[in-house]
Amino acid sequence: MSGQNAMDKGCERLAQRLKFGDTYAENRVLCAPLAGYTDFAFRKLCYRFGAGLCFTEMVSAKGLLYNSEATRKLLYKAEGEEQTAAQLFGGDPSVMRSACESEYLAGYQTVDINMGCPVPKVFKNGEGSALLADMPRAEKIISACKASGKTITVKFRIGLDQNRVVAAEFAKMCEGAGADMITVHGRTRDRYYAGEPDYAAIASAKNAVGIPVIANGGIFSRADALKMLDETGADGVMVARAAMYDPHIFAEILGRPAAWDRRAAIEEQIADMLPFYGENYTVVQMRKMTAFYTRGMHGGARWREKLFACDKVSSLLSLVAEIFGDEESVSAENSAHTSD
Repeated sequence: MSGQNAMDKGCERLAQRLKFGDTYAENRVLCAPLAGYTDFAFRKLCYRFGAGLCFTEMVSAKGLLYNSEATRKLLYKAEGEEQTAAQLFGGDPSVMRSACESEYLAGYQTVDINMGCPVPKVFKNGEGSALLADMPRAEKIISACKASGKTITVKFRIGLDQNRVVAAEFAKMCEGAGADMITVHGRTRDRYYAGEPDYAAIASAKNAVGIPVIANGGIFSRADALKMLDETGADGVMVARAAMYDPHIFAEILGRPAAWDRRAAIEEQIADMLPFYGENYTVVQMRKMTAFYTRGMHGGARWREKLFACDKVSSLLSLVAEIFGDEESVSAENSAHTSD
């Protein structure tokens, strides 16, 4: 099979609907839960470019128990997000089940349990990737959440370090405890997001279970996604940091050409966020997102310096118009030179 035919076959496979538990993903290219990024306005953009399933930001089960306003806001879904899954983290099985059964998650069919977060604050509380070293408690958490009646997925890393890779064993435990799907991040906790993912470890998890397995880690292009499929045999892929820089990556991976009007996307995100979050939060969040979207642009460093000086939505919108007006001028100028 030629390289192009293999790529086409891979894209066809990724475009297929994926069933897990009592629900499904529209295709097999999923958007990862990203703390501080995957709010409803950003998810809307990812869905437009073809993401098969998106997840909320990481939500604290204890935060829901204590009726935290900030935590509840993380669970807001926009119209058309029926399939979006909530991601919970916590270390107490009873608290996790209570969160799943709470009114805050009433609109969510699928709950993803975070067992991979590497940050010290979460790890030291015995949550996130700390559960890789406490399989009996991890099993109780999954079983408790499954007893809520929700479709349960689990996202975890392959181990704490290279001497403690537990991908296959942990995957089997997840399936046995009732998980309907797992996502395996192919790096150990100590590596955070550095280096190439361990394809063999992800493949070992895939070969150990009968439920769908999603592969995560180091996917920044269609070629990365197809390599991940080929190397691991996974049922789909999950895109994380690459989506922050370019939500259009879902269209690229699926082989669905789609123009990305970055200015229009930024303006739409601001319009969606402003009534819900208010001016201060919207400005801070969209300065950050606009900085990602302008990476690699001509004069990007200069624009980012101006960007982080914006303290009002109006000034941010004016600068966005200036940035992308300037980009269009540069593109036109380059085209003129090319045609000479």
